[in-house]
Amino acid sequence: MTRTMIIPAAGLGSRLGVSVPKVLALVAGRPMIDHLLALYGRTVNRFVVVASPAGRGLLEAHLRDRQEAIELAVQPEPTGMLDAVMVPYDFVRRHQPDRVWITWCDQLAVRGRTVARLLQAETAPVEPDLILPTCPGPAPYIHFERDPSGRIVAVRQRREGDAMPPDGESDMGLFSLSRSVYLRDLKTYADAPEHSQTTRERNFLPFIPWLAATHRVVTFPCVDPIEAVGINTPDELRRIEDHLRLVEARGADGDEDLPGTDV
Repeated sequence: MTRTMIIPAAGLGSRLGVSVPKVLALVAGRPMIDHLLALYGRTVNRFVVVASPAGRGLLEAHLRDRQEAIELAVQPEPTGMLDAVMVPYDFVRRHQPDRVWITWCDQLAVRGRTVARLLQAETAPVEPDLILPTCPGPAPYIHFERDPSGRIVAVRQRREGDAMPPDGESDMGLFSLSRSVYLRDLKTYADAPEHSQTTRERNFLPFIPWLAATHRVVTFPCVDPIEAVGINTPDELRRIEDHLRLVEARGADGDEDLPGTDV
């Protein structure tokens, strides 16, 4: 099974206080993008990194000598994650991967066992249209609402001013879509002119309940709640650096099923 991973990376990292594109900010001594390439390099055939016009040159220089198959694409305006993941549409249509993976550039605490479970879910007798790991936790930033059958029917987002439950179920910025869902269904959804009334951005996450109404959406629980922590603030940076150092000190950290192994 072939996979292309889209990494939206047009953020500036201003909340982190860095002077480089966010995806080049150092985390435990290495740029964010290097952590992602190490985590997914044995699983993904091609990467498409979506940069801002201002950040493209720095990213291009950093990635020039990498051995992975990496393409750079540019998001002209910061109009939201939905538009960012659609920037490589023609690239995906040209290469025709079996699955399209998406990860936010600051989700660095994803565990090998979580990636292995994602790979395993793709081999189900009925191939899922969309797969995502989710994490329970208090004071959620994102929360998926489900109906009695367990189907995701809505998503609440704190950044949009939605009322949030004290405990919730959030995504962890990692998604696997079938090729047809990316090329057909996500494009249909993205072609609608709607955008957030609060942030005025076009968000990707509401696509999940939209798709779940008619398609097979599969979720599974994360290994560790820290996997859902993105790096947006200096405090989150310290948390993830402490976690990565602990993982390094423990070696495989119990992740017997590492990315790229048989599961």
